[in-house]
Amino acid sequence: MPRQLILDLLPPPPPTLDNFVVGDNAAAVDALRHWQPGRAIYLWGSPGSGRSHLLRAHCATRGTLYVDIGQSGHQLANLASRDQIDVRLIAIDDVDQLEPFAQAALFTLYNRWREAAATSRAFALLLAGDRAPMAMPLREDLRTRLGWDLVYRLQQLSDDDRAQALHARAAERGLQLAPEVVGWVLTHYTRDMNHLSALIDALDRYSLEKHRAITLPLLKDLLAADAPPDDTTTV
Repeated sequence: MPRQLILDLLPPPPPTLDNFVVGDNAAAVDALRHWQPGRAIYLWGSPGSGRSHLLRAHCATRGTLYVDIGQSGHQLANLASRDQIDVRLIAIDDVDQLEPFAQAALFTLYNRWREAAATSRAFALLLAGDRAPMAMPLREDLRTRLGWDLVYRLQQLSDDDRAQALHARAAERGLQLAPEVVGWVLTHYTRDMNHLSALIDALDRYSLEKHRAITLPLLKDLLAADAPPDDTTTV
């Protein structure tokens, strides 16, 4: 079977609240489940804590908008300058990467959010960054606005939570992971949940390509095949 066809067989499921492993983040997830226009929620945590997953999970329905500052701050500037904001929820990711012009746009958007909060034009803001509001590398008046409403720190998952997440990710693809596979991954691989999920996806595809069961030797073969070549040479 052609390699590209194998890679396209089982695309990863889209992020949802139901496939987010909650861990110690129950309060944040509960707030997200019950958001209403007129509220603002700021999530912060280290890479791999699930910030982008939670933001994208809220932007799969009509009337929502996802803005990735890491890709384009101009989308935010265009949004803030609209005559009318006609979406119910705006999710803005990677706020810590805002350029000065985008910081000004978010400042304007926050002011418009507050003015509209008690009216029929109300919309919700859902934002995410890598640190607490007052520690953000942003202009002072914008740091203050990030803390105007609800603020939650996303905690990294424990090893038990990660094991649960790995098994859940595998189950979504119809797989069962042996305990030694999960144990090796948790001991030797990154703790970043995004990378762990991607590893399960890659392992599934590699198993199909090689027509081999998912075992620890297969996992090690995959990682060896994916490792960058050693450029060192002996003289």
